[in-house]
Amino acid sequence: MTALRSLAAMAFLAASLSAASASAQVVGEVGVDWIGNDIIVEAVADPEVKGVTCHVTYFDRSIIDRLKQGNWFEDPSNSSISCRQTGPVEIGDIDLSKSGEEVFRQGRSLIWKDLLVKRIYDKANDTLIYLAHSRQIIEGSAKMAISTVPLYGQQVNWTKGKP
Repeated sequence: MTALRSLAAMAFLAASLSAASASAQVVGEVGVDWIGNDIIVEAVADPEVKGVTCHVTYFDRSIIDRLKQGNWFEDPSNSSISCRQTGPVEIGDIDLSKSGEEVFRQGRSLIWKDLLVKRIYDKANDTLIYLAHSRQIIEGSAKMAISTVPLYGQQVNWTKGKP
């Protein structure tokens, strides 16, 4: 009975992690081998910065690969990101600290690893920086990617006033 409860808790947690990616829309899926592994491309709209869209890519392992490798619950930490202005820019209440603010999170393993996108505002260069990285509970990953959206010379509406 305890094993059944643990399995149910893991399934609930996995569903919760999937719900965190509700703001992402899959816009591309590229097969990379004959066993069904794919590269997924998702469009992520920044909830506090209207008019900016990030495209995030990541590797999605197939069931066949999971059975073959034996590491059933985990996907690689590799990801890539590209962010661009896709409409008029309106910036809401964003975190202006050096550590930035989480814009997007998606579980990449059952409970141990997340793919994160953080937004950092570079005031000196009037630029939004988007950092994609993996966060693991036990051992962090050095794999990361960044993309920038320069605001200089752009018509930008700061709802709380420009810092």
